Order: sequence, then structure tokens, then C-alpha cells
Amino acid sequence: MQSPSGVELAGLAIVLVAVPAVAVLADSGRRHTGPARRAHLLLAAGGAVATAAALAGVLSALMTDTPPPRMGLGAAVALGMAIGTTVLLAGTAALPGAAESAGAAVRHLLDGLIIAAALWLAGWTLLTSPTRILGDHTPMACPSLLLPAAVAVISLGLTSELMLHAHRPRRITVRVAGGVSLVAIAATGIAGSICQDWPLIEMLSAVLLPAGLFVISRAVKAADRPVQPIGNVVERNRAYAVFPMAVIVTALGYHLARGGSFDAYAFAGAAVEGFALVARQYLALTDVRRYTLQLGQREAHFRELAHTDPLTGLANRRGLQRALRESGGSSVLVGIDLDGFKTVNDMRGHDVGDAVLSEVGDRLRRNLLDGDVAARLGGDEFAILMRGSADEAMLTAHRLLAVLGEPYELDGGAVFLSASLGVADTGQLLRDADLALRYAKQRGKNRVERYQARYDELLRRRGTLVSELRHAIDRDEFRLVFQPVVALPSMRLVGAEALLRWHHPRLGAVRPDEFIPVAEESGLINRIGSWVLEQACRQLAEWLSRGHDVWVSVNLSPKELHAADYAGQVADVLATYGVPAQRLVLEVTEHAVATDMEELISRLAELRATGVRIALDDFGAGYSSLGQLRTLPVDILKIDHALVAEPESRTGTAAPLVDVVVRLGHRLGLEVLAEGIGTPAQRAVVEEAGCRLGQGSLFGWGVPAEHLEAQLQTLRGRPAAVPVAAKEAPRDAAPRSQVVMLGPGMRQLRALLPTDPAFEALSGDQNVGSVDSPREMGQG
Repeated sequence: MQSPSGVELAGLAIVLVAVPAVAVLADSGRRHTGPARRAHLLLAAGGAVATAAALAGVLSALMTDTPPPRMGLGAAVALGMAIGTTVLLAGTAALPGAAESAGAAVRHLLDGLIIAAALWLAGWTLLTSPTRILGDHTPMACPSLLLPAAVAVISLGLTSELMLHAHRPRRITVRVAGGVSLVAIAATGIAGSICQDWPLIEMLSAVLLPAGLFVISRAVKAADRPVQPIGNVVERNRAYAVFPMAVIVTALGYHLARGGSFDAYAFAGAAVEGFALVARQYLALTDVRRYTLQLGQREAHFRELAHTDPLTGLANRRGLQRALRESGGSSVLVGIDLDGFKTVNDMRGHDVGDAVLSEVGDRLRRNLLDGDVAARLGGDEFAILMRGSADEAMLTAHRLLAVLGEPYELDGGAVFLSASLGVADTGQLLRDADLALRYAKQRGKNRVERYQARYDELLRRRGTLVSELRHAIDRDEFRLVFQPVVALPSMRLVGAEALLRWHHPRLGAVRPDEFIPVAEESGLINRIGSWVLEQACRQLAEWLSRGHDVWVSVNLSPKELHAADYAGQVADVLATYGVPAQRLVLEVTEHAVATDMEELISRLAELRATGVRIALDDFGAGYSSLGQLRTLPVDILKIDHALVAEPESRTGTAAPLVDVVVRLGHRLGLEVLAEGIGTPAQRAVVEEAGCRLGQGSLFGWGVPAEHLEAQLQTLRGRPAAVPVAAKEAPRDAAPRSQVVMLGPGMRQLRALLPTDPAFEALSGDQNVGSVDSPREMGQG
């Protein structure tokens, strides 16, 4: 056996250095988890196979006496190192960030093959006749060298491809691929040096092998970091195909120009290039087709989303408009709006409100026929586009009215709502249905209205009113009139209610029941209410300064009541004009009681703390209950005119509920005022019920301030009539009885409470047929 040279021994020693690098890769694979673990284990296995083949080949070459070329040994070493390098390439492709999917890995491989085929043909051109740049050192005598060489060019091609198209950050993946390329080049050099006996090449290749493995082992420590895709394949540049083809054409042209021939090796390279390009093009077309299909599906999905309400799953406004266009104008539209839904959001929260809206959508969906389209237009507004006649739509609308009025059973308790519906079958369906819906709201809600042409005029007038109301105060178009309030039965004027009137230079006199709702909806009611309060207090101050004993009441809108500092505003106005607070009465309608009771009580208590008196207006025409009446901080109960004008009951008594309300008010310690008294008979009924204050056309309509002052002139010097706070009835006093004359020969015995004015006039169990005149308001 021939003694090994120093170069060969040095090469063996250097190859041994690759063993620790393999150990580092194995330890990295053992410690990592997730997607990186498999890649690290593949890299460790490939490095181990390549190192083992290199060591075995170098040791075998040192121990054999076979002269070069050593075909068998070189082929074995080439095969072993090619397998190891191939496993290293597989580990590189499996690294996180190298490819987002198996398909992307195949694309990277094909792109690498295209570059590798170009390198192969360029190398073949330089190494074959007539070029042969290596001359006699050209390793043509070792065909086994071709296998690691092919793997090496594939590795270089894949490295180039990863440099261009790997996910960011690319540096780690490219470093791993570069290390694999060094190992592949080392495999080619070691196999070739063993076959051809090139000690210097063997030495250099031995250096490249551990160097490449150490590059890989250092890079994989951070190879499992999160990465971001660079985009889809259609956005990538085309240099990976254009440049290799240019290299191939140039190399073949140069080779043929020098008199070379096109042999099997060149054919293999050209075939690989051609098939790789064809496969790559096929994949690209497949990707484009898939992306086109995905884009179409996404476009359809987003188009559907653009026409669908996300909460209820019904169509939205765009979807309804599309259905209207497709219907061809032969449909009926039903507009729907939930009554009082804002209160649900305010008191129960938006989560409960969303649950109610979702349930509304389900109820509408369950009551649709084929071809009908239900839509949520926004907030609590819905619509249904139906095929059929207007009469059929009206029947459906009434059915929906009942369906939507059923309780909504939710966590935390049931929610009760009603709905208003508008039906339109001609013209601009959306606009006309909305007009009918708004008209249903104005007429009391919880009803169905069919569009009529006159609604257009009402809408135009409403728009005009909104526009003109904004300037009515500045143009001095408002004025106040005062309707007298008298004591019963003396008919003495004790107070007045300030009523707002609007006379427009072009529209003429506009009724309050027409412009007040417009002011509330448009948000102008607060400014108008402030003007009314200030003017009423100014007039009251003038009357008081002239010695008139009178009080004035002002109507209070619910929106004003819920303003942030309305109580402070009232106190400021009273202070500005020097009006005693007890001379001002603020009237809140009974309909306001249907709102949040806790907040209402808090607001009324704040007002009452300023010293003003609170009157509950229109009692008997709204929704207040006896329990609410006990808790509300009010001082005066105003009986609604509908109760005063009630016809004779079964007992032959006219307006029988007046007596009940008066008894109730006195028992609760409230002063009672009957409004709407228009005839002497009504006055008699009210007086017999024991009511001490009256208001109505019988005593005078609303008149200008100077007219009312003329009536006050006759009362100068008489006792003041000032409303006072409600007082509690004595709990320890026993009720007494009173005989009331209902008519000729007709009497009725009723209880006389301790709060009644006649109570103190009676003693013991004395029964009387009549009582003294009741005290005027402010004296008992």
C-alpha cells in the first residue's frame, strides 16, 4: 500500500471537521418543534450521509493501490454524496419560509431546474470539444462524476430561485441553500478527485464540505421565524426563464460556431430545460386559472356582501334597489319601522337591540312567499318587496303588524314593540312607501297606511315648515296667547296657560299640532321652548310688578325635559326676571311618562328643586298607571278634556270618570284641574266632583297678554292664587262622608278625604248636603 501524502491526510482531517457540524444539525432537529423540526432532521440526515460518503471515499482512496481512474470507488462516492446532497435539498425546500405550500415548492424546483439546465449546457459547452477549457484535465474519463455535478447545478439553480422568490426574510433560507450548494460542489470535487487522483481538488473540496455544513447549521437556528408571503405567483418577475434561455442560446451558438456537435449530454440539458419550461408554464397557467376562479368567487362573495345586511342576513338598501330594478315595476313595497326601538337600545343595550333586529329579520323571512325580498334599510327600518296587488300587500302588512307585535323573548326578559307600516304600489316605491310609513307614525303608530297622492303635498309642506321654523324666532313670527284658569265655583281668574302661536307671512296661521311635531323631529323644539319660557316669565314678571296675583303654566316638551341642564336654564330665567318660582307651572304631557321612568323622575325632581310646580297634563288620555302616579313628583293633575266631555254612563251620570280622577288626585295630595270645559253642564259635573280649578272655552280661549290683563284688573287686591307643592294627606284622620246632589231628587253619598277643602268645615260624623266653596289654588 502506497503511503498517503500530506495533502491527502490534511483532506481527511478536514473532512472529519464536518462531523461536529452534523452533530449540531442533529441537535437542532431534536430541539425544534413544529414545521421546522422535519426540515432540520432532513438537513441533519443529508449532512450525515454526505459526510459518511466523503469519509469512506477518502479513506478508501488512501488505503487502495489501484491507480487512477478509480471508476468504481468514484461512482460509489458520487452516488452516496449525491444522495446526501439531495436530502439536503429536500430539507431546504421544507424550511419554513422556503415555500408556502407543496405547489410552491414544485414551482421553486422547476424554476431551479430551468436555471440548472442553463448552467449545465454552459458547462457542457466549455468542457466538450472543441472548447475544452480544462484541456487534458477535463474529467471525461469518470462518467460517475456527472451525478454529483448534476445535483450541484440543481442546487445552484434552486439557490438562485430562492434568492429571487423565497418568502421574506429570504436571508436565512438563501444561506441554507447556499450551504447546500457548497456541499454539492464539494461532493463533485471529492468524487472527481478520487476518480482522477487530484489531491489539490480533494483538499479544496474537503474544505468546502464542513464549511457548507457549518453555514447550514448556523442558519437553521433562526429558520423557523414567522415569515410573510411575497404575493401570488403572477406578480413575480420573469427573469428566471428569460436569462437561462439567453445563456443556453448563447452557449449552444458559441459551441456550434466553434465546430462542436450536439451530443447526448447537450440533449439531456436541452430536454430538461424544455420540459421544465413546459411544466412551469403549465403550472403558471393552472395558477392563473385558479386565481381567476378565486377572484371570481371572491368578487361574487363581496358583491353579495355589498347587497346583504350582515346582522339579519336580509338584503340591504343596495340589494333592495337591485331587486326593484329586476322586478320591472310590477311589485308592491311595504316599508316597516319599529316603534320605540331606540328605547330598547337605551335601556337594554345595543346587544339586546341587535338580538331584536335579528329576530325581526327571522320573522319577516318566515312570512315571505317565493319571490318576495325582505331588506333591512338601516337601523330599525325594514322593507318587503312583494309580487301581487296592493290589496294583497295590505293583507300581508296587517299580518306582519301582528307578527312583529308579538313579544321578543330574550335573555333578561321580554321586549314588547309595535311597528308602523307603509304600503306603496305605484310611482317611486321607496319614496312613496316611506311617506306612507311616516304618515302611519304621525297618526299614532302601530298601524298600516297605504300611500296616497296627498302625502306629497304633506311632505312638501312639512319640508317648508322645517325650513321656515328655523327663522321664525329671528323674524318675530311667534307670539304667546294666554288661556285663563279659573277657580271653581267662583269663576275667579287665578292663572293662565301660555300657548304658542305661529303666524307666517306666506303660510298664514300654522296650527300648533302641525308645527310642534315638526319642531320636535327637526331638533328645533329646544330653542323654541327656551323662547316660550323666557317670554312667559317676562310677561308674568310684568303682571306681578303691576300687582296682579296670577301664575302662568308653560308646556314642556319631553326633549326639553331630557336636556342636560334644563333645570339650571329654568332657574336662570326666573332669576333674570325676578319671578317667584312658585308662580311658574311646567306642564309635562302624560305621553312623556311612557319613557324611562327613573330618568323622568330624576329630571322632574331637579325641576321641582328650583321651586317651580309640576303639572301632569292630559291625564286619562295616555299610558300612565296609578303606580306611576304615586311615584311621580308632580303637584297638579290636569284632567284630559276627553274625560270631561264623556257622555252619560250606564248609571245616567255624565263624565263619570271625572269624579274618580278628582277623588284619586285629592287622595294623593294633588291639586286637580279640569281642562276642556266648554259647556255649563260640563262645568256643573266638574264642580260636583269637587274639582277646584277649571280651564276651557267656557272661561275663554287663548288671548293676547293685554286682553288677559284687562281681566286681571278686576281682581286687584283679592287674595293671591299661587300653586303650591302637593301635600301629604293626614294619615291619622278618619274620612268623613258628604251628600252630593246629582240632580233633582237624586243624591249620592261619597267619602270626604282629609285633603278636601270642606273636610275642616265638618266635625265628627256630620253629613251635609252641600259644602262651602273650595279654596282657590294656592290656599289649600
